[in-house]
Amino acid sequence: MTAGSEVVHNRKDSRVISDWQPEDPAYWAATGHRVATRNLVISVPALLLAFAVWMLFSAVSISLPKIGFSFSTDQLFWLVALPSLSGATLRIFYSFVIPLVGGRRWTALSTASLLLPTLWLGYAVQNPNTPYWVFVAIAILCGFGGANFSSSMSNISFFYPKQRQGFALGMNAGLGNVGVSVAQLVIPLVISVGVFGALGGAPQPAADGGAPLFLQNAGFIWVPAIAVVAVAAWFGMNDLTTSRSSFAEQAVIFRRKHNWLMCWLYIGTFGSYIGFSAGFPMLVKSQFPAVNPMTYAFIGPLLGALMRSVGGSMADRWGGARLTFWVFALMIAAVAGVLHFLPQDGQGGNFYGFLVSFMALFVLSGIGNGTTFRMIPVIFRTLHERLSATADAAGKKAAAHQASIESAAVVGFSGAIGAYGGFFIPKSYGTSISLTGGPSLALYGFIAFYVTCLAVTWWWYYRRGAETPC
Repeated sequence: MTAGSEVVHNRKDSRVISDWQPEDPAYWAATGHRVATRNLVISVPALLLAFAVWMLFSAVSISLPKIGFSFSTDQLFWLVALPSLSGATLRIFYSFVIPLVGGRRWTALSTASLLLPTLWLGYAVQNPNTPYWVFVAIAILCGFGGANFSSSMSNISFFYPKQRQGFALGMNAGLGNVGVSVAQLVIPLVISVGVFGALGGAPQPAADGGAPLFLQNAGFIWVPAIAVVAVAAWFGMNDLTTSRSSFAEQAVIFRRKHNWLMCWLYIGTFGSYIGFSAGFPMLVKSQFPAVNPMTYAFIGPLLGALMRSVGGSMADRWGGARLTFWVFALMIAAVAGVLHFLPQDGQGGNFYGFLVSFMALFVLSGIGNGTTFRMIPVIFRTLHERLSATADAAGKKAAAHQASIESAAVVGFSGAIGAYGGFFIPKSYGTSISLTGGPSLALYGFIAFYVTCLAVTWWWYYRRGAETPC
């Protein structure tokens, strides 16, 4: 085979690829597609497990009072919100780590790190005297799962040609996001039975005299899969030397206006998705006490996760800015629907209207996750093509490489900033309920924020004559 159509491995380590050319059609068809697919296939379950661990407390918090932990509603909302706060903060570091360390190494190590919160949670819930600060520490460690998203997306972006990145990033993130639903579906099932027998420990008696719970299984159930996927990542994925760059090369994004604009939009899409996923069970429990929130909790995150890849593919075809604009317009209407169906002063309310409105929010935020991420490589490719318009072939190649480096960094960094929505949304529910007795104040704040996202999308990316149409 010619040098342009074969994968060139590092002589010292066959898992390191030293010449990666996904934009070359012959190279991509011959071997690039196969290698990229293998890395994507391992990346997806790694990210799925990461999201499941990230959202552990969205399913665990409502069960802690059942086994005797007398935490207040506000304390429980804090446990739900803290993984997103720590995860978002860690994402800032994780978003730059792939070009420094390598995707294979980092995926394996970051996946293995999920063993810390899962094992600790499994042991902590078995001691009825475990103090609140221990659960706070475990919740913060669950942020490792959320942080993995930025490095995972950055890594996969290097493997695929630009015209396939919408699909690849959508599949990685969309199927990875299914971990939220998997956690909220699996945890209520496994805490009701002794999955691990004597090895897993005795059940915890229910404070109300009901059936005992094996709440430790909420942590232990993920341990075997985490170990298997970490090993698979180490031996089955690849490091790309062509993705290597210094922090200084990536840090140029902090001077790019469009980095910050896309961070703002991604708070509106992914921040909404992860915040609604985390806060939905506790919100239902507080507003509709007669409803079991875990019966419905997994549905919305699942819909949103599945729609993410759809959004990426739709953006490849019709343009990310157009779809993102209409996503925010419809999200405003959906939040208005939620407000309409909420109980007022503990009276009235329509749960099924509330549920349908919230499911619309999950679907729309899922689509928006895919469309906003598709916008990023298009924006930075356009910017660098303009800058290199009069350059020679070598200059154009260098510009294309820099566009790839910057778009990957922005993908990771915007994912970091967007994840703060997972903290602010459930915490805003708790604060609004504490101040006013209901969540309406928080929801009106969401509407105001979505209006700003609508304006940003229209002005810079969607309108006729926009600065960077995409």
